[in-house]
This record gives sequence, structure tokens and C-alpha cells, in this order.
Amino acid sequence: TGDTGQGARAWIKQILNQDMAFQHIKVIYPTAPARPYTPMKGAFSTVWFDRYKISNDCPEHIESIDSMCWRLTDLINDEIKNGIAKDRILIGGFSMGGGMAMHLAYRFHQDLAGVFALSSFLNKDSAVFQALERNESVLPELFQCHGTADDLILYSWAEETNKMLKSLGVSTSLHTFPNLNHELSRTEIEKLKTWIVKKLPVEATKTN
Repeated sequence: TGDTGQGARAWIKQILNQDMAFQHIKVIYPTAPARPYTPMKGAFSTVWFDRYKISNDCPEHIESIDSMCWRLTDLINDEIKNGIAKDRILIGGFSMGGGMAMHLAYRFHQDLAGVFALSSFLNKDSAVFQALERNESVLPELFQCHGTADDLILYSWAEETNKMLKSLGVSTSLHTFPNLNHELSRTEIEKLKTWIVKKLPVEATKTN
């Protein structure tokens, strides 16, 4: 909330003392457009979608979530046009970015390689859960991380999200970080990098 793609990239670089880079994977950091954000009394902020409040116990602002899903679908389609196979694309994010990624993958792009959600959650009556109730296909794996000391997005919300998605057929992992607040840690990013390479291994050279 309020940051940019380049801000997120710089934050990760500061934690790792280097860019999060892979020899065989392209990393894209999109920036959310500025919109009025209800929890900030309607002030403009770069947010993926609006919320009625920061809570897992209220309706989702589905109109703003859906409009962003369409915009981010364009980004996915651009990569596919550039020759990237869809099952070689991972999406994810921190906080609201992770929530956005779960909506995008589990409602509209169930053939992606995987999803990661760091310090993120879905509301109790999320449209994601409703979409998965009718699903019968194999779903992208979810990699979740959350700090137990997070006082903005409670650890219990992440736990509930994880349990619900698991019950709906998603293969999930939830990595817990004691004493971590609403922030990223080096250990967490290293774990994420390992998971990314496991999901997107170097492809064997294609022979004729």
C-alpha cells in the first residue's frame, strides 16, 4: 500500500544486499495505479484495490479487485506473447500484493506455475473461495509467509486463508516467522528464492 514496483525492488535489494535475480528467470515489479483508498479516508494511494476496512471480516471491494485483475491479465498476456509458457509464470506479492495475486491466479489464471503471498490474507467470504468451490482442475501451488508479530495483518488471518485454500484443493505451505511484524526478512526472501527455482527450474536445452 502506497509503494511502487521499484520501491519493492529496492527494499528487497536492501535486505539481500543484491537484486533478487535469477539467471533464467525474468522478474517484473509492477506498480499499482493511484486510487482513492478508503482506510486512508479516501486519500489517493498506489493500491491494488480498495478495502472497506483492513479486516478479514468485511465484504471485499470486488469492483476494484476485478478491474485490476483485467489490467494484470494484460501483463501476463504480454509475457505469453513474448514466448513465455503460462505454466512458467509465477505471481505474488507482499501484503495487498499477495491478496491481489491470489485473486488473479485462483479466479482467472488457474494454469499458472504458482503463487506467493507474503504477509497477506483473503477476507472470510472471499470471491476466491467461491470460485474454488466449483473448481475441479489442478491449481497453482501457494507459498505463504507471515510474521507472528504482524499487528496490521494478523497472523490468524493468514492461517485462516491457508486452511480455507487447502480445504478447497490448493497445495499450500505457510512459513511462520516469530517476532516478525508487517515486514520482510532475509530468511523469508531466501526461502522464497529457493521455492521459485524449484517451481521454475532451468529447462533442459530443447533439442530438434
